[in-house]
Amino acid sequence: MDRIDRRRIAIFLSTSGHSGVDRAMKHLIPALARRGYAVDLLKVRGHGPNLTDVPPGVRVLDTGASTTYLALFALVRYLRRARPAVLLADKDKVNRTALLARWLAGASDTRLVLSSGTTISVDLQHRGAFERWLQRTSMGRLYRYADLVIVTCADVADDMAAYTGLARAHIRPVASPVVPAALFDARPRPPDHPWFAPGAPPVILGVGELSARKDFETLIRAFARLRAQRACRLVIVGRGKRLEALRALAKALGVDADVDFPGFRSDVYAFMAHAAVFALTSRWEGLGFVLIEALACGTPCVATNCPSGPREILDDGRYGPLVPVGDDGALAEALARLLDDPPPRDLLQRAARPYEIEAATDAYLQAFALPARAGAVS
Repeated sequence: MDRIDRRRIAIFLSTSGHSGVDRAMKHLIPALARRGYAVDLLKVRGHGPNLTDVPPGVRVLDTGASTTYLALFALVRYLRRARPAVLLADKDKVNRTALLARWLAGASDTRLVLSSGTTISVDLQHRGAFERWLQRTSMGRLYRYADLVIVTCADVADDMAAYTGLARAHIRPVASPVVPAALFDARPRPPDHPWFAPGAPPVILGVGELSARKDFETLIRAFARLRAQRACRLVIVGRGKRLEALRALAKALGVDADVDFPGFRSDVYAFMAHAAVFALTSRWEGLGFVLIEALACGTPCVATNCPSGPREILDDGRYGPLVPVGDDGALAEALARLLDDPPPRDLLQRAARPYEIEAATDAYLQAFALPARAGAVS
């Protein structure tokens, strides 16, 4: 069998195209290529991530399969032929397929790194009994055959170990590549929205899918409390099935004239940079990308102390208040405090620095047991 290619990194994914994994990989893949590595993205047909521009040093390889499991033998053939130094996979079904493919390919010298980006015990509460059993069993009994399992933060690692029985020493928190370096110094123009005009009342901002998981209901209730005390407005950027229910709640609380849902916006950083306060009110997370992005913009932030991510990002409240999940009273009080006494911009940005793309790429390469640049590979 041919010698391992120490400059080649394989990434096997099957994503929705708009998930946190997609966003992270769209940053990580070009960053690895800039370090001199040859990166092969192996995809399941019809699934993400979708790279708008394929940078030099990156190959996008279609497995020819329409489902993850059907990609198994294409992955086996690839591992035998390409002999990558590392195979990275993400999400449980993809991870199981990668484990089996490496075994069938006899590619034990390819370092297998599995990834999971959610608080598994909470996420599986919303799945059927068979799916809960399957994921818990595969993580507890099969993931030990990978070289390493990486997760988004320490709380996710602790949860996985406790819930599945996988040894905690086999799980490593690795910062996700979320923030472009330029964002820390950027001063974007205000967004094309009338509420961000000079002299307008302060805007509270929420960003994310309009879903039950993001719990924008609590944000609207907290805003209604705050609006009864002072002039302010609420903008929630994103799309989702809860839109009409959220509109109805704002109307029932008498604040619909001061709540806006502009939908998906490509200029979300402009909204973040010019908001008075950013609020994350999720019931659970795998990390909280939008919270990190808002901090990088230097915007005061408040978040629910949900599993998992916000507590670690905000360093137990050092960089912004944490409130109980679903507690609109505590959230309203935290919003008022931040409006009255916002923390300094440089302190807020400090919280986001570990998630800057190049810093996070260093952390990934350490997990891959590869040097920071391919030129140092021997």
